[in-house]
Amino acid sequence: MTVTEERAFLHGLPGVDRVGAEERAARLATRSIKASAKAEAIDLAISMVDLTTLEGADTAGKVRALCAKAAHPDPSDASVPAVAAVCVYPDMVEVAVRALAGTGIGVASVATAFPSGRAPMEAKLADTRAAVAAGAAEIDMVIDRGAFLSGDYVKVFEEIVAVKDACGPAHLKVILETGELATFDNVRRASWLAMRAGADFIKTSTGKVSPAATLPVTLVMLEAVRDYRAVA
Repeated sequence: MTVTEERAFLHGLPGVDRVGAEERAARLATRSIKASAKAEAIDLAISMVDLTTLEGADTAGKVRALCAKAAHPDPSDASVPAVAAVCVYPDMVEVAVRALAGTGIGVASVATAFPSGRAPMEAKLADTRAAVAAGAAEIDMVIDRGAFLSGDYVKVFEEIVAVKDACGPAHLKVILETGELATFDNVRRASWLAMRAGADFIKTSTGKVSPAATLPVTLVMLEAVRDYRAVA
């Protein structure tokens, strides 16, 4: 794959109608849901959450407390399901793995110079391998937005491929940092690029940049997943 070929493919994707996307997202937000369906949806959402702490002040005690909350989100109501995973920095993976032993809850870890994504490739891969070796079942990487916005799609693609390989048995979630991508067209292109490169999941943002996730951006990404699956 050449830069020209990847650019031609990504820029050949249909453009996103910003007004239309915002209107569709707004309509979806106003839909009424039956109480029983809402309760089921809330339980499903909880069971899919990555409960996360990504602060410089994180301690082993804080991570263990988060793991306890992950297993019992509401200690007063045993019917509330456990979350899917706990997400931490690589140096806290072992702590989380030990704390969650026997719960069935996974451990995810950010890597690849999160949240900036600015580091030599060797460092990104070492970061990834260390987290997996410590027991992470999922790696969350963030794309190089500078490369993407400069049109160096092949660099972004090849980095995702390399990190996916370094993940071994772990899943790879690719974070687009949509607040820095500027346009819905870029969000759609980045979504397709990440999936074509082997991402198991795509995610809106690190939560470290404003704006982070928005309903219209999420809708654009969901439509990209739908369209990708239709042809993959």
